[in-house]
Amino acid sequence: MPASHPKTSALQTCAGFGCMENCLFDRKLTMTQKNSGSAVEPIVKQFNPVESAVQPKWLLPVRKAGIASFADQGFPTLHDEDWRFTNVAPIAQLPFQLAREVSVNGAETKALDAAAFTKLPGHRLVFVNGFFSAKLSSIKPVANGVRIENLSAALAKDSAIIEKHLGKYAHTANNTFAALNQAFFTDGAYIFVPDGVAVAEPVQLIYISSAKNSGEVILPRNLVIAGANSKLTVVESYISTGNVAYFTNAVTEILAGDNAAIEHVKLQDEAMDAFHIATIAGEFGRASNVTVHSFALGAKLSRTNIRTKLAGEGLECILNGLYLTRGEQLADHHMIVEHAQPHCASHEYFNGILDDKSKGVFHGRIYVHPVAQKTDAKQTNKNLLLSDDATADTKPQLEIYADDVKCTHGATIGQLNDESIFYLRARGIGRDMARQMLIHAFAGEIINRVKCEPAREELDKLVWDRLEALHITEKK
Repeated sequence: MPASHPKTSALQTCAGFGCMENCLFDRKLTMTQKNSGSAVEPIVKQFNPVESAVQPKWLLPVRKAGIASFADQGFPTLHDEDWRFTNVAPIAQLPFQLAREVSVNGAETKALDAAAFTKLPGHRLVFVNGFFSAKLSSIKPVANGVRIENLSAALAKDSAIIEKHLGKYAHTANNTFAALNQAFFTDGAYIFVPDGVAVAEPVQLIYISSAKNSGEVILPRNLVIAGANSKLTVVESYISTGNVAYFTNAVTEILAGDNAAIEHVKLQDEAMDAFHIATIAGEFGRASNVTVHSFALGAKLSRTNIRTKLAGEGLECILNGLYLTRGEQLADHHMIVEHAQPHCASHEYFNGILDDKSKGVFHGRIYVHPVAQKTDAKQTNKNLLLSDDATADTKPQLEIYADDVKCTHGATIGQLNDESIFYLRARGIGRDMARQMLIHAFAGEIINRVKCEPAREELDKLVWDRLEALHITEKK
């Protein structure tokens, strides 16, 4: 079945737009519980419609649709084509418990001070265990109808706008983790930029985990709406205060209006025993320019699902990412770019630097509708193996139903070039420093595409520091 036509039940279709009979939900949920695996049932049982029935009322059926979809799908396995390189069994085996709101203490403040983007100018929303922390946040005055606040507070003020967009881009039908988030999400960021307004400084979203117990689950939800002819930069990062096997399951939805310019930068730097699954989903309008960056440095297992719909003519979308792994880390990026209109350009650039026994996964699909003539799409994945034990699985795909397009894809997996090392050594540079410089240059291909200069500089410094910490030497 084509990627643009996912299977959708009547229950899921109804939930986002209006009333849903509780009896239908209960009957569906009871049936799926009987068919669910042992890992799913305890999670489904924790869903309490009464506790989740926060105002406004339309949100409750949305949450119910999320838990029903999760119960129906369960956790993916290696038999699922989209997950055959990434085993999420360790996540399914966690003793699922929703993270609780905690009082901010010195640990969170220290983690924030040490974060990569601490000195970044602009607005800053900070969340601890998925709950908004006014104490750690700093939101400057805004004008011209711009809204920058936490989602739970915005629901009381902008309910009609949020209802129109929440859950409309991160579809749950083929994304069980998005469904889980939809059922249980606690809080997150709400950013609304009206038509013709430019937000000069970046909006920073920082998620701090202070989980103390294995199996704690953090569920942030972000909604970004940028009107026609607007301009916005969002920097989203995930950090932690400790190192237990907690699970972050985040969803960010982005709507770009006609001629809007949006840059979204996501940094995943979670604890080394943590698990991180993220969904970034967006729909982009005519002649818009949207760039999405994903930098994966932390977590034991991470996966970023990116799905974008190019819904207007003449727009440009760039997906750009870097994963830097060591030990037994696994970093996975899975993307679907849907060309739904003609004269659109999409470019994907993802580089991986893999050391020790770590693993990188890239799976990208470009889907071109019959109407999307004059499509220009490019997909590139490069992997640099620093160890004989590191592995990379890459699967670029093209699914084209138009006949006047320019689409290319390619992938490489290799090690450092001996001639390049020799060139630097001939100029008095030591072997280890030569290797480090070449690796940094490989990462720089991705970092240099970040348009926000303060964020780009911080990322460059962060990656360089990580490469130094690896004590990179030639593997024998």
